[in-house]
Amino acid sequence: MHYDGMIFRPPSEANSILLQISVGCSHNKCTFCEMYKAKRFQIKKDDVILKDIGYAAKNYTYLDRLFICDGDALIIPQKRLVTYLCEIKKKLPWVKRVGVYANTKSISMKTVDELKELRNHGLGIAYMGLETGDDITLKAINKGADANRMIEMGKKIKASGIKLSITVLLGIAGRERSVVHAQETGRVLSAINPDYVGALTLMLTPGTPLYKDHIDGKFPMLDANEMLKELGIMIASTDLSNGLFHANHASNYLPIRAQFPKDKNKTLKQIEDALSGKISLKPEHLRGL
Repeated sequence: MHYDGMIFRPPSEANSILLQISVGCSHNKCTFCEMYKAKRFQIKKDDVILKDIGYAAKNYTYLDRLFICDGDALIIPQKRLVTYLCEIKKKLPWVKRVGVYANTKSISMKTVDELKELRNHGLGIAYMGLETGDDITLKAINKGADANRMIEMGKKIKASGIKLSITVLLGIAGRERSVVHAQETGRVLSAINPDYVGALTLMLTPGTPLYKDHIDGKFPMLDANEMLKELGIMIASTDLSNGLFHANHASNYLPIRAQFPKDKNKTLKQIEDALSGKISLKPEHLRGL
């Protein structure tokens, strides 16, 4: 397989074939993220992509999921994306689901009918980084969209029948806006009603603007208990009709996997027990990105 630079994928795609169709992220301006800073966004050449699909067909017959990299491959023009999905279906017929990162820009460039076409050709899930539902924080971290736009584009994915997984970031609003961030994120998640929510805990990365703000004393990091309190408020503010809310990423202090709505109250009790010391938190040295 031909990989350009470091490859990233969602935790749930750990056992997936990783097919890099594009390089980097078309937005690449978020203040907390350094994943694609060393890459200039581009779509790879057809011959390289088709060769990699052929390689996967010969060497990855034991993997039944495939994830299209890089940062927001949904932005690839419709005809080319359909071509790749058809080739995947033809050469790797055992693959049950294809996943992709998406942002509001790439979703907006596809009609619902085009998204349905992608779904019909095997695209089963899109991962969208919401991070926060707080407009002030969204602007501060340079996400490129406000909460209403996030809701609109999230609903668009849902309307197409493609499953939607949304990522949120605990601690991204700092201490002053922590409660507002948690409440507004819960409100936006409830409005979108995604199939999955993944809560990660902010870990600052050297070289990012947010890291510099922290070093300069402009952005205070929340401690473990403050992160947990924020998670509790977020979950209390979130209503999903039948979604999975999990916080079991390596960055999290308390592993959580809750099926909404039935596990909501049980999960809030679990957080209360952790805050009172009845449940131990993951030590700092075991946390990671």
